[in-house]
Amino acid sequence: MGDARLVFDKMSQRDVITWNIMITQLIKREDIEEAYGLFLQMPERNVRSWTLMITGFVRCGKPKKAIHLFLEMEKVGIKPNEVTVVAVLAACADLGDLFLGRRIHEYSNRSGFGRNSRVSNTLIDMFIKCGCLDDAQTVFNKMEERTVVSWSAMINGLAMHGKAEEALRIFSEMIRVGMQPNEVTFIGLLHACSHMGLIDKGRQFFVSMTKEYGIVPRIEHYGCMVDLLSRAGLLQEAYEFILNMPIKPNGVVWGALLGGCKVHKNILLAEEAIKHLSELDPLNDGYYVVLSNIYAEAGRWEDTIRVRKMMRDRGVKKTPGCSSITVDGIVHEFVAGDETHPQATEIFKKWGELLEKMKLKGYVPNTSVVTLDIEEDEKEKFLYRHSEKLALVFGLMNTAPGTPIRIMKNLRVCEDCHVAFKLASSIVSREIVVRDRNRFHHFRDGSCSCRDYW
Repeated sequence: MGDARLVFDKMSQRDVITWNIMITQLIKREDIEEAYGLFLQMPERNVRSWTLMITGFVRCGKPKKAIHLFLEMEKVGIKPNEVTVVAVLAACADLGDLFLGRRIHEYSNRSGFGRNSRVSNTLIDMFIKCGCLDDAQTVFNKMEERTVVSWSAMINGLAMHGKAEEALRIFSEMIRVGMQPNEVTFIGLLHACSHMGLIDKGRQFFVSMTKEYGIVPRIEHYGCMVDLLSRAGLLQEAYEFILNMPIKPNGVVWGALLGGCKVHKNILLAEEAIKHLSELDPLNDGYYVVLSNIYAEAGRWEDTIRVRKMMRDRGVKKTPGCSSITVDGIVHEFVAGDETHPQATEIFKKWGELLEKMKLKGYVPNTSVVTLDIEEDEKEKFLYRHSEKLALVFGLMNTAPGTPIRIMKNLRVCEDCHVAFKLASSIVSREIVVRDRNRFHHFRDGSCSCRDYW
C-alpha cells in the first residue's frame, strides 16, 4: 500500500477513478480516517466516491458519520444508487433511525430498487431493528425472489421481537419451498427458542443443524445453547455444556452463563464464570456489574464493594444507561439521572403524574435493582431517573396520542422499568417499543411481547 500511495502522490494527473481506487484500498485496510482525508481532498466526486466513504463508515462502526455524509451528498445533488441505499439503510438499522429509513424506503421504491434482493434484505433488517416488525414482514412478503439471507433475516427478527412460534413457522415454510438454511438461520432459530424457553426444540435444532444440514456449529451457536439453558435455570447443565465444547468458549459464552446466574441467583457459578471472563474480556464492565448486582441482591455488600474496587483497580468504568427516542427526525438522548434536557422540568412533572396513576394500578418500585447501599427513598428516586423512563415521558409529551413510542437503550432493561412500562402502556393506551442490548420489548395493554421471560 505504501508503494501505491507513493505512485499516487507523484501522479501529475489523477481522475476520479484513481482517487476511488486509493480510497477503496484504504477502507479495505480499515484506515478509515486516511481514506476520509483523501476523500476531502478530491477535486471531483462521483456517486461511487460518496458511496465508498458511507459504506466505509458503516463497516467500521460509525453509522452517525455515515448518515451525516449521506445528507451532505444529498445537499450537493448526487443521487444515491442501490449500493448507497444499502449502506445508508444499514446505518439507519444500527442507530434505529426509522425517520430516515422510511425516507430511503420511499426513494428506493420510486427508483425501482425494490427488485434488488440486497436492498430488500437490508430494508427488512432496518425495519426489524427499528422495531417495525409488520413493515419488515410486508417487504419480505412482496419479494419476488427470496434468498437465504431474506429468510434468515425474518427468522432472526421474529426471534428478537419475541415471536418464537412465528419464527419456527417461517423456518418450516423455508424448508417447504426448498431453501437450504445456513449458519445464520440456526442462530435465529436458537435465539427464538432461548427467548421463549423452548428448551427441547432448541436442543433439536442444535443437533439437526449438523445431522440434517451438515452445518458445523460455530461459537455463536454454542453461545445460544448456553443462553437457552441458563435462562431456563439449567445452570449446571449449561456449565457442563461449556466444559464439553470442542472449541474454546469465549466471553459471550461465559457471559451467557453469568446472565443466567443473575436471574436464578446462583453465586457459585457466577464466580466461576467471572474467573474466565476476567481473562477473556477484562475490560468489559457489564460482567463486573452483573456480579456486583448478584452480590448486592444477596445482601453481600462487602463482596459488592470488592468487585467495584476491582473495576477501579483495572481501570474499568461502568457504562451509563443511555436511551434515545426520535421525534420529527431529531434524536433525543437521555442518560440515567439526566437533568440537562431543555424540557427536564416538564419531564419530571409528567413522570410524577404518571407515577401516581401507576401506583393506583398496583405499581410498587422494585428497589432491589438499585445495587447501592443507600436508604429506600433514595433508591426510589434513583429508579425514577432511569434513562428509558425519561425517554418514555418525553415521547408522551411530544408525540400524537395513540402513536407508538419507540425507545432504544444501550443496556438491558431493568425489572422495575419492565413492570412500569407494562402499566404505562395500559394507562396511556399506547404501544411502547423498547430495543435494549438483547432484544425488543413490545408493551401493549399492560403486557409485554417477551411474556416476562427475558
